[in-house]
Amino acid sequence: MPDSLPVDLDLRLVRSFAVVAEHRHFGRAAETLHLTQSSLSRQIVRLEQQVGARLLDRTPQGTRLTEAGEVFLPLATAALASSAQAVARARAAAQPSHITVGHTGNLIVTPAVRELRRRHPDAEVKTMYLDWRDGYKALLEHRVDAAVMRLPFPTDGLHVTVLFDEPRELLLPLDHRLAGKESVTLDDIADEPMPWGDVPELDAFWRIDPRPDGSRAPDGPLIREMGDKFEVVASGQAVIIIPGGSWLALRPDLTTVALEGIEPCHVVLATRADDRSRLVAAFSKYARAQLTGPVAG
Repeated sequence: MPDSLPVDLDLRLVRSFAVVAEHRHFGRAAETLHLTQSSLSRQIVRLEQQVGARLLDRTPQGTRLTEAGEVFLPLATAALASSAQAVARARAAAQPSHITVGHTGNLIVTPAVRELRRRHPDAEVKTMYLDWRDGYKALLEHRVDAAVMRLPFPTDGLHVTVLFDEPRELLLPLDHRLAGKESVTLDDIADEPMPWGDVPELDAFWRIDPRPDGSRAPDGPLIREMGDKFEVVASGQAVIIIPGGSWLALRPDLTTVALEGIEPCHVVLATRADDRSRLVAAFSKYARAQLTGPVAG
């Protein structure tokens, strides 16, 4: 016989542990979870009692995983993801006439969504704006069923279809030395600082880092939100590369210049690879037919 009975873990406690492990700080984790630090500490103690091992150690520098915590974390994260998917799939099965379409940046999904509603009047069709870093996770967590996004992003477990390409352009202040030129090349901006963020894959693509000759893009400020990037550019601290065509209404003190010699940005439709929903299939068809390029301003 086994030495002990199976442990029924409280997933709420597991989630709290995962958030602490992510932040490595009880205070920041408690803020994320909307809990007091004392309440969060009690939750972690209860989880450790259920597991039968100490998972976290507090130090003057913050919080670190114990050896048992290092082993427990990836499995706990997988369990949380599996439970979220189980709930989402059950809800989807109970609501077969429901679809949520995600979109990022300034990408327009209206023509395909309108066609889906016209062809399926009894379906509940919703749209959801997604942060540009959140599309992949939103699909896997079933918060959206289809998403129109720009590559690059992780594609494991997804079906991805290229809808159209956008040229990439340089955004710079009106008084910049390159403003007014018909086009520029990477050589022209070799010494221009560019903001960087917290997603290496995106940084590499949008900063073109490293450059074809192996050189690195000069670092500008650390920026995580597009609105902040506009301010950094307008103030002359950096330049940025953005998708061409129809874009966010630019400030009057900014302008764009065509950037030659680089590959375009791919705008794609992403869905879960194992999704067999008739509404997802229908939206995919309409997206391929109607989302074919930027809408002229």
